[in-house]
Amino acid sequence: MTPLNHQIDGAADAPPLILGPAVGTSLLVWEPQVAALARHFRVVRYDLPGHGGSPGLLRPGATVSELARLVLDLADHYGWATFHYAGISIGGAIGATLALEHGDRVASLAMICSSARFGDPEPWLERAALVRAEGTAPLRDFAAGRWFAQSGPLNEPLLDDLESVSREDYAACCDALATYDIRAGLAKITTPTLIVAGREDPATPPAHARELADGIPGAGLAEIAGAAHLAGVDRPAPVTAALLSHLQVSDAHGQGMRVRREVLGDAHVDRAVARTTPFTRDFQSLITRYAWGEIWTRPGLDRRTRSCVTLTALVARGHLEELAMHVRAALNNGLTPDEIGEVFLQSAVYCGVPAANAAFAVAQRVLDEPAP
Repeated sequence: MTPLNHQIDGAADAPPLILGPAVGTSLLVWEPQVAALARHFRVVRYDLPGHGGSPGLLRPGATVSELARLVLDLADHYGWATFHYAGISIGGAIGATLALEHGDRVASLAMICSSARFGDPEPWLERAALVRAEGTAPLRDFAAGRWFAQSGPLNEPLLDDLESVSREDYAACCDALATYDIRAGLAKITTPTLIVAGREDPATPPAHARELADGIPGAGLAEIAGAAHLAGVDRPAPVTAALLSHLQVSDAHGQGMRVRREVLGDAHVDRAVARTTPFTRDFQSLITRYAWGEIWTRPGLDRRTRSCVTLTALVARGHLEELAMHVRAALNNGLTPDEIGEVFLQSAVYCGVPAANAAFAVAQRVLDEPAP
């Protein structure tokens, strides 16, 4: 059983989306977004250790990697091999750490009012010492000035949640933020990523978001006017719209990658991903999202039929390198060598004998390959 308190919304068969909170808040911080997100995703909001309904779990000197491990345990509890993730502040840092350390598990990432480094360690260590000595109540006015640029119905309940946080776990989160610094690793994040900033955020000003967006290849950036550190509470509508747009595109990418691996095999896809460069990254994303995520996932034709159509088209156009790949895919999709031969015979009539002759030669080489 996962130790993190959490709440689930949305259909059981929808793609999973895990939502991470800011330090000092509870899963209530995502309340403005849940209804819209749950129409498309299996949404899981969690409380940090010692926050909300989660038990105290952290030791002094805790790290963001330890928090990321707890989130991974949550995903494992539900059997999710991959999941979408969005997080606010430290919740975003947890997501970035997951993308760096377990990138194969994270289908997409959204970091809201977060950072690659939350400033110098000393202020965090000073805050940790204050909270260990006096609790979180002295932070209420300080937090109100940083969290909110607008008045709203969730402001006071969230501040009440801050005062109820375990002092040891809040302080340990401060310890984790003091040592968190992923600036050198941003270029290694390959997960489709959205960065959201509040233009009036004094805790992580827009410059922090721009550093993330500039450093993470292909990352999108949305700056929300009239929003402070809890941008989704201050300005729910634009934050929700940005998340939905990013998640729906990213879900097509995730579905496409799943089908691509099932049809072409992990070894082929792993080689293709390893060869991806900044120059080819957007094209690879296009192929994954549209060819594999939008077309190969459609219910109108089964995969055997799609393989037949694809083989014929490749024969007609003479794309022999692609043809070899799709002969392997056709075998994965259940076509026999004899059936592939029938496709090529049919192609000889309508696409030309020389094209079919070349296709038979390519397919024979594939069929002669040693079994994996």
